[in-house]
Amino acid sequence: MRAGDDRLERYARLVVRVGMNVQPGQLVCVDGLVEHAPLVRAVTREAYAAGASYVDVLYNDQHVRRALIELGAEDVLSYSPPWLVERYRAFGRERAAACAITGNPEPELFADLDGARVGKARMREAVGEWLKLTDGLCNWAIVSYPNAGWAETVFGEPDVDRLWDAVGHTVRLDAPDPVAAWQEHIERLEARAAALNERRFDHLRYRGPGTDLTIGLHPESTWQGARDYANGIAHVANMPTEEVYTTPDARRTEGTVSATLPLQLQGNIVRGLRVSFANGRVTELHADSGEEVMRTHAATDDGAARLGEVALVDRTSAVGETGLVFYNTLFDENASSHIALGASIIQAVPWASELDDEERHERGVNHSSIHTDFMIGSDEVEIDGVSASGEAVPLLRGGEWQL
Repeated sequence: MRAGDDRLERYARLVVRVGMNVQPGQLVCVDGLVEHAPLVRAVTREAYAAGASYVDVLYNDQHVRRALIELGAEDVLSYSPPWLVERYRAFGRERAAACAITGNPEPELFADLDGARVGKARMREAVGEWLKLTDGLCNWAIVSYPNAGWAETVFGEPDVDRLWDAVGHTVRLDAPDPVAAWQEHIERLEARAAALNERRFDHLRYRGPGTDLTIGLHPESTWQGARDYANGIAHVANMPTEEVYTTPDARRTEGTVSATLPLQLQGNIVRGLRVSFANGRVTELHADSGEEVMRTHAATDDGAARLGEVALVDRTSAVGETGLVFYNTLFDENASSHIALGASIIQAVPWASELDDEERHERGVNHSSIHTDFMIGSDEVEIDGVSASGEAVPLLRGGEWQL
């Protein structure tokens, strides 16, 4: 970062005050890679300045995980240490604020390893507990830390300052008043969600190169935009965010879809992804690279092969304005409409949080230990909202919002 640059501190302030919205006396957890240490430290300082009672930090190391995949026994690939599972459960009981930091310094570190073993190497139980935190137990945020390895992937050279410029634009750090800019942006997305809720579409229809897809919306779900609530605390879970999103009916996806951007997943980059659905389930899955990892991922559990989210994004997004492929789902999903395999957006269905996993599943709200977004929108993909009577209303044309 340039000498005298205070973006790290201003970014941390935005993460704490707008993203998590840490409250006085609140426990805070921060998870990141060892390469993310500067942002972890800055967020920690800002959280204490906001009145946090304690900040608990967990660092992970991709090379340690690589050693497990290469040399560990098959039966420990998905092992979750009990203390780690209990850590997330305790955060839920305490109604903590939570921050996860992304920005992979080596996004293809596992690309030369056995894809099936890579796909299995997930702490399934621990990840499941983390997902529960995001279902209204905690005010939380996911953010990213620019680093040399990530910059190398995006630009072909380790230009971290250039990556900081791009990330700063997407999270509105370059606005005269970033907090005010976020408030205006949140209101714009919420107005877009309200317009969709007023229409009560039965399903969405996608048409484009390699895509002919219909996604049934859950009849009781609502569209959401930017601002979430946990225990009465407003927070912005994704920074950046440019989407309006909801929970589909997990039983009603039909057709074929082609991904329009690469997906960074478990130390691999999945390129040229093509997926077919019938009766809500994945029936075929192919990719030009990373196919075995994606296949294993989609077979993690029964819900991993069904959709848990559908999101609409137009080309005028702050992420889209950069013209970059970030190889980071947090950013790329906010430059393109997307769908997610796995866990549903529980907050989008009013009664879902009151039911157990099996009851939700029976009523079309998907449950899984994964939630994996992949991008399917582009200027060439037309998206319509279709009413129960069959009336089709254009939502996106040429990548621009129509409603």
